[in-house]
Amino acid sequence: MVPESQLVTTGLPKPLGATLTASGCNFAVHAPNAEAVVLCLFHSDTEEPLLEVDLPARTGKIWHGHVEGLQPGQLYGYRVRGPSVLETGHCFSPQKLLIDPYARRLNRPAVWNARQYRDDSQFMLPKSVVCEPAELFPGDEKPNYSAAETIVYEAHVKGLTQLHPEVPKARQGKFLGLCEPVVLEHLKALGVTAVQLMPVMAFMPEPFISNKGLTNYWGYNPVNYFCPDPRYAIDDPIAEFKAMVHGLHGAGIEVILDVVFNHTAEGGVDGPILSFKGFDNQAFYLFEHNEFGIPDYQRYLNNSGCGNSVNTAHPFVMKLVMDALRYWVQVMGVDGFRFDLAASLGRDPYDFTGQSGFFRALRQDPVLENVKLIAEPWDLGIGGYRLGQFPSHWHECNDKYRDQVRAFWRGDKGQTRDFATRLLGSRDIFHKDVRAITSSVNMITYHDGFTLQDLVSYAERHNEANLEQNRDGHGHNLSANYGVEGPSRDKQIEALRERQKRNLFATLLLSQGIPHILGGDELSRTQQGNNNAYCQDNEISWFDWELTQSKQDFLAFCQQVIGIRKRSEVLSYLNLHDDHYSLQFNVAKVGWYRPDGERKVEDDWHDVNNQAFAVELKGEGTQAEHWLMLFNASDHDVTFTLPGGEAYWRLVMDSRYDNPSQMPPFSMLGSFTLAYKSLCLLISE
Repeated sequence: MVPESQLVTTGLPKPLGATLTASGCNFAVHAPNAEAVVLCLFHSDTEEPLLEVDLPARTGKIWHGHVEGLQPGQLYGYRVRGPSVLETGHCFSPQKLLIDPYARRLNRPAVWNARQYRDDSQFMLPKSVVCEPAELFPGDEKPNYSAAETIVYEAHVKGLTQLHPEVPKARQGKFLGLCEPVVLEHLKALGVTAVQLMPVMAFMPEPFISNKGLTNYWGYNPVNYFCPDPRYAIDDPIAEFKAMVHGLHGAGIEVILDVVFNHTAEGGVDGPILSFKGFDNQAFYLFEHNEFGIPDYQRYLNNSGCGNSVNTAHPFVMKLVMDALRYWVQVMGVDGFRFDLAASLGRDPYDFTGQSGFFRALRQDPVLENVKLIAEPWDLGIGGYRLGQFPSHWHECNDKYRDQVRAFWRGDKGQTRDFATRLLGSRDIFHKDVRAITSSVNMITYHDGFTLQDLVSYAERHNEANLEQNRDGHGHNLSANYGVEGPSRDKQIEALRERQKRNLFATLLLSQGIPHILGGDELSRTQQGNNNAYCQDNEISWFDWELTQSKQDFLAFCQQVIGIRKRSEVLSYLNLHDDHYSLQFNVAKVGWYRPDGERKVEDDWHDVNNQAFAVELKGEGTQAEHWLMLFNASDHDVTFTLPGGEAYWRLVMDSRYDNPSQMPPFSMLGSFTLAYKSLCLLISE
């Protein structure tokens, strides 16, 4: 072995991470309170130690060094020496190998193993990989849909294709499975414009769930913000992820990543040291304060409910997150982000503000200012519910929409007024003149909750498989089983469930805002009543692609309704005269009617027994669209007197029919009888 004095030089403090040069590799890492930072090199095949060398230089808070002769594929990690005193917030431990926070690739998935972690964690921890210089993703191939055109489809990389019979075995559950022609054709035929992928950044399942023999299937437990998780790759996670994005873009579909910057897999004071804790625990996380206002480093703030809270207000952490976001856009080609527990990102550092440093940094960044930004607008900390309070260019997941639509169609009394507000963009939350009508991300179902099939099949959660005595998951589901819990052979129960699915899905696509579809709902996917399947890496979570006739009928209905929305300017982006956020008005009239044809007055909205109404959307100009939507959440048929005088109305969609092909093509004037628990859409001819 060459003597270290000839092998290692001081190198440069920028850029952070491992950067190949003409003669070797430069290493730079942030560790301001360390006494020494040891670079550990490993054999690429066996992971046996190859060389350990102290980084020879420090510039400010950055330790750095250059190692001659290193090639792409070299495995490495760090050990950091320094004080390990909880009272001061320092967690330095040379027995713990650390993942480079700026690593671009890990050689294998991170898996918890208590025995391997106990003494020296190098056998448990995946190794960082020295990578070739990144090539920028060609921006000209991105679909670049407007917010009004966007229809989001949420999916898990593995779950989407793991059971697909036409995806090659090697690609099932992988990045490359998503860009198989049969998968792309399904998404194109459905009509969605964006796939929102559940976390793909490298993660590690929590010790407590691993010790039960389960895993964190969802992936909301990151160990690194740059690396695509090796679980979803056959060989090269970076190349295969980019191939997936190319394939989706080629099919006209954008890629949105669900990202987790609110907590990490390192947990609280008893959690493992994997990366961030071992470099700068004091800066990377937030801590409770004692009675004197001094941080108590033995009590991690837990706004996430997962043991710790990342301090994105700290300059280094903010830089790390911003660098990661730019990397996923510029190099990996993604089109936007959905931020998990995004209220944490607005804490500066403890209290939320819409003008937080993180929000300001995002807005001025030339790479990120035009990507799609979706917030889960809450966290679990004090003052954490912030729906409607994000900057104006953000879109926000609207849980009030979810709950109101569920309650209305379940038949709860007194819901019509709020349901109507949700239908036209939730302007009580996203106010006119200040926020676009597309600010609301509308959803009926999300990954954390019932699927659409289960929403109409179960009145209670059934999470026994999670091994927590059915105590986990949300208890307030606003669901119904319509006579029996779970699967039923009763044809009337099944028919009503199918109709309710159509009502819920059609409402979602006919509402103003961005529709969010839970992937698999169009296939009538069930999780057997589990509304918190985060630890179920099995058939409970994977898509079932075998379609019965009723499933095929519902898929055809979903395709029909999405197609209607995409062909209509008014149904996808209602621009009213009294909303000066934009001056391109497209609506001459919005009319609300009782079933008898009279305009609704204030008392009608407050009538708790009012469960049927009509809304008329008349576009601007003589050739403009002219729509009428009828809603009936009651348990009896309702006859509507149609507005418009001598106007003929053509039936475009009616949820009473199992399949769009069953709907008779007829026009009418005067009146229309709408079946119980159903909706229909008409257009003026």
